[in-house]
Amino acid sequence: MPAALTTPEVIALASDHAGANLKSILAGELERLGFQALDLGTDASKPADYPDMAERLADALADGRVQRGVLVCGTGIGISIAANRHRHVRAALCHDVTSARLCREHNDANVLALGERLIGAEVAKECLATFLSTGFAGGRHVPRVAKLG
Repeated sequence: MPAALTTPEVIALASDHAGANLKSILAGELERLGFQALDLGTDASKPADYPDMAERLADALADGRVQRGVLVCGTGIGISIAANRHRHVRAALCHDVTSARLCREHNDANVLALGERLIGAEVAKECLATFLSTGFAGGRHVPRVAKLG
């Protein structure tokens, strides 16, 4: 009997124009890692406001199209603030592998936020891989995360 085919997990990506190049790189990295990328925009040729792009990703989480996502703007700060206005979003701005691991283990983050102007593509790829491969530790963190929304 042939093995059952599995559908790769879909990960949403969104960025403003300042994060579009890194978002494109990360979309390719998702595919390389065996995930399917859902690109919610924008590209570098179209100015876009980070609150609008965070809203697109929050909507994709809310309607069940995805369980996890990636947001990118120039610094990652504005887009993570905008995303976290939604109670179902736990966006973590990460600058290194340690923060990417801990945001999953301790905070059960469902959105990785990155700043194109602050980290290079290789570090961003490492953060992405760590974010996707790390589970929530549970335990003492469960009541704290429950207070978030």
